[in-house]
Amino acid sequence: MKRTITLEAMDPVEIYGAGNRIFEALCSYFPDMKAVARGNEIHLDGSEEDIRTFGEKMDALIERRRHKMNLSPYDVEELFDGETPFDRYRLRGDTIIVYGTDGKPIKARNRTQESMVSAYFENDLVFAVGPAGTGKTYIAIALAVRALKNREVRRIILTRPAVEAGERLGFLPGDLKDKLDPYLQPLYDALGDMIPAKKLQGFMEDGTIQIAPLAYMRGRTLDRACVILDEAQNTNIGQLKMFLTRMGKDAKFIVTGDATQIDLPHKEESGLLTGIELTKGIAGIGTVVFSNEDIVRHPLVTKIVRAFDRL
Repeated sequence: MKRTITLEAMDPVEIYGAGNRIFEALCSYFPDMKAVARGNEIHLDGSEEDIRTFGEKMDALIERRRHKMNLSPYDVEELFDGETPFDRYRLRGDTIIVYGTDGKPIKARNRTQESMVSAYFENDLVFAVGPAGTGKTYIAIALAVRALKNREVRRIILTRPAVEAGERLGFLPGDLKDKLDPYLQPLYDALGDMIPAKKLQGFMEDGTIQIAPLAYMRGRTLDRACVILDEAQNTNIGQLKMFLTRMGKDAKFIVTGDATQIDLPHKEESGLLTGIELTKGIAGIGTVVFSNEDIVRHPLVTKIVRAFDRL
């Protein structure tokens, strides 16, 4: 269903907020609906219920503006009486992204994945740790794509330490992207499930989706981005600190890793668990721990992980 809302006798900036922050806050409560603001018109495309509710909230927001000098994102939160974007997400059947490229909805598949999604909405930095096959990276990518589609961020940045390459990285054929692609293939695979190939290629070319080698992150400030550090168990504490301090305004960071699969050279300690311990209790940082029971790959993967855990 499609509908256009026209703002009458009011400067749209008074409702949208600087940089559209208020408008984007309102849109975050409707993850399954497309909303585009063009001047004094808002074009909606979604379910009848979502469009109706959005219209009601917009009317309430306009009425609130008539009695206030300025609006803020907190006014949007109050319109929903304490309900968070995650609450609305849960009411829609745990859908993170409405449809993948195969036409099927992408959903959290167990309680721990749901906890990871909840932690993402409630914090700006999320650590997700646990064994292989639990969907940590896949959920992280899904959340990043959702944020991009909903215009909550302007870009997605993916990084992963290429520890296995070491000095050999310089001898691999091709440019830097070609050298790193083998290590980042799991991230490409997940992106390919959620973004059509042609559109994904366009995002890569215009920088909307970026591959940023961990060593090249130093000195950058990452604003309005969803940034994912995968295989973080292969970072030392200095590298992890360098990565975390790249966080800029309106950014979301997700760090995933498996402390049982460390590929760092001997005598060098992983910084992942140390970093989690050091940041414990800091507001805005969430940690989700997956277990063998959360493995969502082939049933044999759970048995394999348990067998190796006995070593």
